[in-house]
Amino acid sequence: MSKWSTLQSRSFLESSARERALGLVDEGTFTEFVGPFDRRTSPHLEVLGEAVEFDDGIVTGVGKVGKTPVFVISQEGRFIGGAVGEVGGAKMVGTLKAAIAFADKIAAEFPNATDEEKPVVVISFETGGVRLHEANAGLLAHAEVMDQFQRARGKVPVITLIGSKVGCFGGMGFVAAATDAIVMSEFGRLGLTGPEVIEQEMGKDEFDSADRALVYRTTGGRHKYVMGDCNAIVDDTIAAFRAEVVKLAKLPVSAFEAMRRIGSEALVAKQLKGVALAAEMQPKDARDVWKHAGNADPIALANVPLDEFRSTVKRLAL
Repeated sequence: MSKWSTLQSRSFLESSARERALGLVDEGTFTEFVGPFDRRTSPHLEVLGEAVEFDDGIVTGVGKVGKTPVFVISQEGRFIGGAVGEVGGAKMVGTLKAAIAFADKIAAEFPNATDEEKPVVVISFETGGVRLHEANAGLLAHAEVMDQFQRARGKVPVITLIGSKVGCFGGMGFVAAATDAIVMSEFGRLGLTGPEVIEQEMGKDEFDSADRALVYRTTGGRHKYVMGDCNAIVDDTIAAFRAEVVKLAKLPVSAFEAMRRIGSEALVAKQLKGVALAAEMQPKDARDVWKHAGNADPIALANVPLDEFRSTVKRLAL
């Protein structure tokens, strides 16, 4: 059995950024951009006497899924919690620019290309947000990535995958929310402020970050699926995430507009309905929202096998 075949059954949660990048595209098709041998390390970390990584904690490149060119960005949470700095941010921006340029080239030279033959971008987020060691550069990277999303909109679908240990928090939480589609596992976590930060600022009575059940039912994949903050919830394997990418890659670019969470007057109105509902309900727990969505026994629903959850859950309608 090849290494690629072995990767398919691996837990997405337990996999490294490089394993995710290799396993998401077809075997032997991945070409890395600015890899470890290029040694593009953060100058800010070196000046501060901190350890560096030769890929700056992010793997970028391009491969294929069937006929579809797939530009991959995969963050490594084991290096400074996946936090984004100057080099990592530049690699993200560069990959997005390459995907957009390739889409333009396809449109100009092959106007009859099928939807399946046009590029997509896949971002495997694992990050706590901005790298504090180089905060200004990290914040600028966030803004530049968002700018590329705007350039890609309607041209190159940007698909988010969240299922790694660190989750997706901080500034990268709202960056993920600006992509076209979000795919999570039940172990994925998504939010603006991480549990530890909430506890630090507001106290343990407000949010106990050591309460794993509380953390997951507030920021985890099942809750985000109920809320409509993610478009699909999949099993915790590289193969399951890959299968969802395969399915999405076959869609026309226009189909992704209906999957978005932000970017139109109608979506703003929908978000305001959510704010009004929260003010009216004053929920004490995520399970209150699950029940309001029509799930009679939210406690049981949180513990059933994922297949049963997907087939029976009621999602919040706004």
